Amino acid sequence: MIKKAAEIIKQGGLVAFPTETVYGLGADASNQEACLKIYKAKGRPSHNPLIVHVSTLDQAMELAEFNEDALKLADLWPGPLSIVLPKKKDANVADCITAGLDTIAIRMPFHSVALELINISGCAIAAPSANKSGRLSATSAEHVKTNFGSEIFTLDGKANCNIGLESTIIDLSTNDPTILRHGFFTLEIFEKLLNKKIKVADKDSKIKAPGMLLKHYAPTTNIRLEAIFLQKDEIGLNFGNSALDSSYSVNLSTKSDLLEAALNLYNFLHVLDNFCIKNNIKTIAIAPIPHIGIGIAINDRLIRAAS
Repeated sequence: MIKKAAEIIKQGGLVAFPTETVYGLGADASNQEACLKIYKAKGRPSHNPLIVHVSTLDQAMELAEFNEDALKLADLWPGPLSIVLPKKKDANVADCITAGLDTIAIRMPFHSVALELINISGCAIAAPSANKSGRLSATSAEHVKTNFGSEIFTLDGKANCNIGLESTIIDLSTNDPTILRHGFFTLEIFEKLLNKKIKVADKDSKIKAPGMLLKHYAPTTNIRLEAIFLQKDEIGLNFGNSALDSSYSVNLSTKSDLLEAALNLYNFLHVLDNFCIKNNIKTIAIAPIPHIGIGIAINDRLIRAAS
């Protein structure tokens, strides 16, 4: 299956593949026509850049200018971290990937299927999340098929993505390291590793990486945040000991485990969204989730979904 997927990549086609974060919709990062197919398939705005996935640090260094901070954070690879750096002038990447910017976002996924696909394809792979633009990310092959049907060749990771949220994105292209998207790796980790203050991009910041659009990660059904009770025509998404009881409510983590909540988030939202559509329920009410650790990333996704 991976060899077939790699052949599709080589021929300029698209492949959906699992990573440790979410499923990616990939194309040969050097092929402009192929990468434009990603934008068309997703309905993705052309000003929203793509992340380039690599399998080795050497491959990454062929595409971007690595500074001292970037080399330090590259020790976290393979893993759920994307680094934005100045793009090398001779980098063999399609122009549309960077959306007209002089920077490029790169990451090395921590998933055997993704790494093998990159290696067999013989190229870096540009890949946003494998879903229609603005909608819920896919954490299983089934989610991909819900978005694209049989249109996209999809590799089954045999298990759901084991982190379940998109990678942290940090911008190291200036003298002020800035988190552009929250994820598994937190500000505190970066400040400890780099021994410097890390900024966080605000909602009005220029788009330099995926996940910065105000409206993003949304189910079809409306969602209501910080819910402590259910209103009419709502079902609940609980966390810990919250009690949003209805005929069909689920709990992200009965143990109040934020890592478990992150892993379950998109899958449970897919399940609840489908239930709401079939049963004409108007809103998913979501219990409060602590704004600490990966909970910051969970809340970021939910706030954008509710916008």
